[in-house]
Amino acid sequence: MKTVQVIRRERFNAAHRLFNPNWSDEKNEQIFGKCANKNWHGHNYTLFVTVEGTVDPDTGYVIDLKILSDIIKNRIVDKMDHKNLNLEVDFMKDTITTAENISIKIYEELERDIQATGNNLYSVKLYETENNYVEYYG
Repeated sequence: MKTVQVIRRERFNAAHRLFNPNWSDEKNEQIFGKCANKNWHGHNYTLFVTVEGTVDPDTGYVIDLKILSDIIKNRIVDKMDHKNLNLEVDFMKDTITTAENISIKIYEELERDIQATGNNLYSVKLYETENNYVEYYG
């Protein structure tokens, strides 16, 4: 069977601060610059979740996009939207909240629920700004 990739886009807004708790404030500012601001800063994130699988001959779907949307909403958007990623998101605890680490954690949060649909989570692409994004393939 041929595989098809299905992609769902979602958006969320969140605040964070880049800092390593093992470093001094001076070193954090040296490494992370203004992103180490003690008063936080925020982004309007855009998330693309790619699921790969074969087309079901009975439905014509790889995955029902409503089901995929619900998984992303329940596991990611409801937990991250208008939140402080450093303080309020359980799966980001003890993680430096770079876009790279956020994408890895989002992938880990989604993987089991997507596998339960009989499909594979192919990738998570996270835009932090219109010019900067990361993509994680698990």
